Amino acid sequence: MEYIQVKKATIDDLSATQRIGRETFFETFADSNTKEDMEKYLEDSFNNSRVVAELRNPDSSFYIAWENENPVGYLKLNTGTAQTEQQDQKALEIERIYVKSSHHGKKVGQLLYEKALEVAREKHNSYLWLGVWEKNPRAIRFYEKNGFIAFDKHIFKMGNDEQIDIMMKKEL
Repeated sequence: MEYIQVKKATIDDLSATQRIGRETFFETFADSNTKEDMEKYLEDSFNNSRVVAELRNPDSSFYIAWENENPVGYLKLNTGTAQTEQQDQKALEIERIYVKSSHHGKKVGQLLYEKALEVAREKHNSYLWLGVWEKNPRAIRFYEKNGFIAFDKHIFKMGNDEQIDIMMKKEL
């Protein structure tokens, strides 16, 4: 594997952020969802106005894992009112960690997770939290291996389909 570098995304990375977001989400979930729900989710979540607003939101940040000039994974973090489910001000949400399937097993997800830990420590957060689809055992194992425990559940809208996410947290 080539050297992977994790860099914070800026508005100049709009196209790369959209591309890696769409590609990795599609690779991860297309086989488990209808074509219509997948198309609706990708359009709603990765359109220009949405991603520009998220990149400009001071309570959200994206980090892209680059292999040379190619994005191979990304991380989205939220604090404050940007959190998808309101927690307290000491919380840092990992909204997304996704890695291209070609790079599964190559520690890219771990690098992105370690970036989330670094950011949480810099911001003096007391815990990390996230939601993970109950039908994604690979991701659940990854988070459990990294010390997360389940504490609740919530609904995740995948297009028109309501799915159950397990909410997990890790105290820092």
